[in-house]
Amino acid sequence: MTEIPNTPAPAHLPESMIASVKLLPQNERLILFTRHSLRERSDGQGFASEQLPLTPKGRVLAKSWGRWLATHLPYSLDVDSISSPITRCIDTAQLMQEGAGLRRSVTHQSLLVEPGSLVTEPRVAGKIFKEIGVLNFINRFLQNNLEGTKNAYQGGLDILSLFYQHQPQHGHLMLAVSHDTLISAFLAVMFEVNEIDWNDWPKMMEGVFLWFDDQPFDKAEAHFVWRGAVYTRPVRTLLAHYMAAGFHPDELLLPPDVSWGEDSASITRLFDS
Repeated sequence: MTEIPNTPAPAHLPESMIASVKLLPQNERLILFTRHSLRERSDGQGFASEQLPLTPKGRVLAKSWGRWLATHLPYSLDVDSISSPITRCIDTAQLMQEGAGLRRSVTHQSLLVEPGSLVTEPRVAGKIFKEIGVLNFINRFLQNNLEGTKNAYQGGLDILSLFYQHQPQHGHLMLAVSHDTLISAFLAVMFEVNEIDWNDWPKMMEGVFLWFDDQPFDKAEAHFVWRGAVYTRPVRTLLAHYMAAGFHPDELLLPPDVSWGEDSASITRLFDS
């Protein structure tokens, strides 16, 4: 595990992040899936529009967090980032790079915003979102009881596949900047729970560190650190749950070189074994 010097964390950084950093392994292909930094307040109903920017404190936090990671971890941040196309997420990635003394590309990823990883029909799902609020929305998504969205395991596996396909080189750390709804839903799928509460909700600039073992996607295990604890989930297990719900792997956004077998029967045998 990583040895962290006894130096203060950036102001306003969630406490869980330093606890997680201390548990990181050496020389993996590391990804930090993080919520954007501090933004302006949402409207009175708690809905955050696409236009809400980072606050001045949020900009300082993103830059100082990038600098802290670059100077305290045995990982290089000298790698392109991926981000939701929303400006506050792009700015977070760019400021973290700047803090690390870098200027790399930030690629916009539709799976890191909505519609994308969870929502397939924004007109239908958006109306429900406004009626029931964000937490109820995510819980109904996790329970597969929400019109206009993917199956929960499909959403989680699509994001996991995105990360697998964008792994950096060993000893490097890639930033993937997104939103609270996507991170909370992704973690719930990884933990295999169908209901969360506000205590589970990611704070601004809070994220999960993730890496894979060096195996093909269908045989890989996903390892992740969240709030000071290390977890492992086999991709095979997640896919088995997805198929048990009556879905086929062809609907997943899998890496192009993944082969589940020559026909559907072999796929079924693979996950029944």
